[in-house]
Amino acid sequence: MNRSNSQPRLHQQGQEIQKFGTVRQLPLSLSHDARMYSSERLNRVLADSQILYALYKKHHWLMRGPTFYQLHLLLDKHAEEQEALVDKLAERVQTLGGVAVGDPRHVAEITSVPRPPNGVEEVPVMLSRLLEAHEIILADTRDAAARVAEQGDDGSNDLLVSDVIRTNELQTWFIAEHLVETPLVAA
Repeated sequence: MNRSNSQPRLHQQGQEIQKFGTVRQLPLSLSHDARMYSSERLNRVLADSQILYALYKKHHWLMRGPTFYQLHLLLDKHAEEQEALVDKLAERVQTLGGVAVGDPRHVAEITSVPRPPNGVEEVPVMLSRLLEAHEIILADTRDAAARVAEQGDDGSNDLLVSDVIRTNELQTWFIAEHLVETPLVAA
């Protein structure tokens, strides 16, 4: 009997095979408690990073004024860098045997980053909003990095320090410099 069929099997349903907030046992030489703790902390940073990515895209689209072009490009570049962090964070949670937060509605439940208005704000307000999100992420990430290191999770510590903290610090600097009031042509 020929079992191959080119017709896709649509509308499939099944049971959830791993609940959010649990970790599978993987041979990582890390305790269950360490992997649980790291997964929970990484998911918080992941949720905030997904919101920051979305804020960057929103502000990129809504940018206005004399610095439109420069900021439009900068915000898009920062969004791409945040998207790369999101992927690294999610993959680290999965590496630990956890379940990465991915659904935008779930992300909204977990994030600490305040929701912006739906409409367009003035450019300095949008930039300040980005800086506030960075500061929230940096504070939580610094704490998470120290605590996962105490648990012996060097991999998560390295990701948080080498990637998340350094990227967010650099992006903070680039955005903050756009809020310095300085003459453009003459002193």
